[in-house]
Amino acid sequence: MSVLATSDLTKRYGDELVVNHLNLSIAAGDLYGFLGPNGAGKSTTIRMALGLVFPDGGSVEVGGHSVFSSTEARSRALSRVGAVVEEPAFWGYLSGRRNLEYFARAGGNKVDRRARLDDIDEVLRQVGLADAAAKRVKAYSQGMRQRLGIGRALLGHPDLLVLDEPTNGLDPQGMKEVRALLRRLADNGTTVFVSSHLLGEVEAMCDRVGVLVAGKLVAEGQPGHLVDEPDRVRVDVDDRRHALDVLRAVPGISLDELEARSDGGPGPIMVGLANGATPAGVNAALVSAGIGVRALVPEHARLEDVFLTLTEGE
Repeated sequence: MSVLATSDLTKRYGDELVVNHLNLSIAAGDLYGFLGPNGAGKSTTIRMALGLVFPDGGSVEVGGHSVFSSTEARSRALSRVGAVVEEPAFWGYLSGRRNLEYFARAGGNKVDRRARLDDIDEVLRQVGLADAAAKRVKAYSQGMRQRLGIGRALLGHPDLLVLDEPTNGLDPQGMKEVRALLRRLADNGTTVFVSSHLLGEVEAMCDRVGVLVAGKLVAEGQPGHLVDEPDRVRVDVDDRRHALDVLRAVPGISLDELEARSDGGPGPIMVGLANGATPAGVNAALVSAGIGVRALVPEHARLEDVFLTLTEGE
């Protein structure tokens, strides 16, 4: 069963179709990257998934319960969800622990509140803030505040964690910390749904990616599967001049004009592949000619290249 699923989810603002018959299915334990340019409809989709915005059509289910069919179903659906939408807000003059204590006491019945309070030490450890728990939040870095926000969302051990642009505004170290945290959570069984327009972040940490353009899901799959087979290969040889002579005779291979004029000696050659030419074929041709191949690295397209192709013209 999907932890989060949408069926023909649709939302308009005036004449603008912001989310266009969106169908998603996020399995348990997935770290799912919801990727798209600013204005693609990512935040609106998240707000509908959390019951904050009503759709104009379609449905959302969390844990098999409909978010919009009834108040009871919504309560059941969202009771196992933790979320951070936009930048998390805290009382800066209070410590990280005290902030979590106040939020743990807010809402729910006595049993729920007690469970959240009992979770605080574990959550602080999970997000790497156990040693900073007594510090005032105003002394936290941006990355620490972001991790504290994720910690707040983890109170109560939710099955689904929903994060809207969690690395926005972070420096490289902060982005690395959040990325590592989300990976650990997913590896330990929490389903993580994270929206982003940062392609490198999504490619580095996510199990699956959905690309949203103008409210439509235009591609979905594992990051590596969205990328085509390599169309270039960098090969490092011990005799460039001999290697270039051999490669010119191999069908489907192209060489950069300047590179083809270069001198001999050891070094790399960038080889274009077309019409069925493969990295294995390049290697076989060179080895058969007695040329030493020290390294052969396929040059895959980056997810960024795929993203730009998918969003071109939108």
